[in-house]
Amino acid sequence: MLCDECQKEPACVHITKVINQQKIEKHLCEQCAQKAGEIMSKGIIFGSKFSIHDFLKEMFDYTLTENTCPTLEPVCSDCGLSYSEFCQSGKFGCSGCYQAFAGQLEPLIKRIHGTVEHTGKIPKRGGRRLGVEQQIKRLRHKLEQHVTREEYELAAQLRDEIKVMEKQLVAGSDASQE
Repeated sequence: MLCDECQKEPACVHITKVINQQKIEKHLCEQCAQKAGEIMSKGIIFGSKFSIHDFLKEMFDYTLTENTCPTLEPVCSDCGLSYSEFCQSGKFGCSGCYQAFAGQLEPLIKRIHGTVEHTGKIPKRGGRRLGVEQQIKRLRHKLEQHVTREEYELAAQLRDEIKVMEKQLVAGSDASQE
């Protein structure tokens, strides 16, 4: 397979991005990937040794230089770990670090996963209710967008759809209590 950019070299970097639930695939040679900024600055992806630790450390170093001010560096109140120490080690000191560094982690997670909300699998048993609740949440978000754009007819349709789904939830919980 040839590189999508130059059409000359064989593609050795295969990138799949999911943005707004749309899958985008790129197949690039090493040079085009470096030009496009798809290879990390220290070359750890193409180096002779590759570890998840190095990968995550590089990701956090990127976040530190892009999104934080070193003079206002957050520190975990539980273990005393600073964000720069975290960037160097790639490891949290305790569970409180997730809260302490939430502001720096959110853009990173959004860049990697495309969203900061978990949209994973739903259990087969008892997961139907959860699926309906998530659908209602998505519809409410769309409803707000339509109201903001003054698209009231579409908003009314969504409102009605949400009401029907909420009635299904109530009827389902009444049936399970009996």
